[in-house]
Amino acid sequence: MENPFQSIEERLGSIESLLITLNEKNVETDSNPEKEELLTVQEAAAFLSLSVPTIYSKVNKGELPVMKRSKRLYFSNYELMDYLKQGRIKTNSELDQEADSYLQKTKR
Repeated sequence: MENPFQSIEERLGSIESLLITLNEKNVETDSNPEKEELLTVQEAAAFLSLSVPTIYSKVNKGELPVMKRSKRLYFSNYELMDYLKQGRIKTNSELDQEADSYLQKTKR
């Protein structure tokens, strides 16, 4: 007959190894969250799918968030993502909700 404590110990060992594996995966994910990166002009152009001259033009017009150090321009990937999100077109249902909300406020 098999020793019940032996099977319990084996199962606890496998549970322990699974917990260690999960813990290591959590440490890897926590130490490498999506971090802010500084992009060069060429990288920003690729990120936005624009040409480099268009990037310079938008920077000159003040349309793009930019950081300048000496003669170099740097772009934050987070700020560029926010820039893209600002151009989001609202759906018809969102526009209807805003209109209803506005009409309710003006009726008061």
